[in-house]
This record gives sequence, C-alpha cells and structure tokens, in this order.
Amino acid sequence: MTARVMITICILLYAAGVPYLEVNETHVFNTEWPAHARLHNVWQLITNSLIGVSCLWMVWARNEIRLPVLMSTLVMGGFMLAYLLRDVYQGSMKHTDGSEVMVLGLVNIGVAAYGLGLLLLAAAFLLDAQSRYRGGSRASV
Repeated sequence: MTARVMITICILLYAAGVPYLEVNETHVFNTEWPAHARLHNVWQLITNSLIGVSCLWMVWARNEIRLPVLMSTLVMGGFMLAYLLRDVYQGSMKHTDGSEVMVLGLVNIGVAAYGLGLLLLAAAFLLDAQSRYRGGSRASV
C-alpha cells in the first residue's frame, strides 16, 4: 500500500465517514442535545471535512505527504485525546439511548478506526521519509 493510499484512507475516515455517521438523529438532529452543542458538532464536522479536502488536494495534486500526515494526525489525535480525557469533562461515546457502536464488542468504533488511522499515518510518514532518504521519487511512494 502506498503512502498516498494510506493517507487517503485516513482522510476519508474523518472527512466523510464521521459526517456520514453523525448527520442524523443521534448527533446533528438530536433534540436531546442543546442547540449550542449541535452547532459545535456541525462546526467540527465541516472544519474536519474541509481540512480533509485540503489534505486530499495536497496529497494528489501537489504530491505532498508530510503536511497532510501532520494535519490528519492532529484531527485524529484530537479525537483520541478527547476520548482519553472524557472523564474530566463527563463525555461519553454512548448515544443518548445508551447504545455505543463497538467493534467485535471490544472497542469503540471511533477508537478502533482512529487508532488504525494513526498507525497508517505513521507508516505513510515513514515510507515518505525512507523515499526521501534514498533520494527516490515520491511519485512512486
């Protein structure tokens, strides 16, 4: 798998996958959420999607790897940090109906997806660094 493909998978997770999962009655249209919280959720979704579009442009039009890796790591790492700090601000990955989307009943889907995404981003960065070290063309990465 190339660095470009690895980064693209990660970008699609946060720029398209998360909005797909959240623009519905569990998040954006959840009447049990305060209107202010819904506004912040939509803001975050739009911001992350626009960051993703920018990263895709850099990866595919400019053949840039490092900055999209950094930006995507900030988005995905921000989620992971918010997840780790959830007890501090009384946050939860459970929906208002008490359900939580899990992978194999073991780990929250967001933690699993973004954990895998962060590993893919690290691998993409290392592939790019290796290519630069060897003096190879990044176009083949």
